[in-house]
Amino acid sequence: MFNNKTEEKKSVADMVSSTNVISRETKITGDISAAGNIRIEGQLEGLVESKTKIVVGDSALIKGNITAPEAEISGKIDGEVFCSGTLYLTKTAIINGNITTQKLIVENGAVFNGKCQMVSKGMVVSKNTDAEEKPQKQLQSV
Repeated sequence: MFNNKTEEKKSVADMVSSTNVISRETKITGDISAAGNIRIEGQLEGLVESKTKIVVGDSALIKGNITAPEAEISGKIDGEVFCSGTLYLTKTAIINGNITTQKLIVENGAVFNGKCQMVSKGMVVSKNTDAEEKPQKQLQSV
């Protein structure tokens, strides 16, 4: 007799620790959501979400937002990055969009064009729903 619960737990553990790879020659249009790690070396237009970690290789180009507890960026992202844990930008990273993360590590040479919001451990990372930012009051010089 076999213990199905043990087999189910093993397959779930294998799935979560697995890595999904989008190779350099691959172009995808659409959203991706995975329970395991995602490594992107190719081109992707859409949203990318992982329950564990996203790695964007130096040859990758993403046009869309990414969301994960951990992320390592070496390629180019035109979109927002939401990271509830640690975000690591290597020297070849280029991000054109806002970043929301708990911890940020940036190598010398990384390019980041946008705003960065650092959240505390207890806060939940969520997208900014404000369509417009409130204008700031201008100071008059005397």
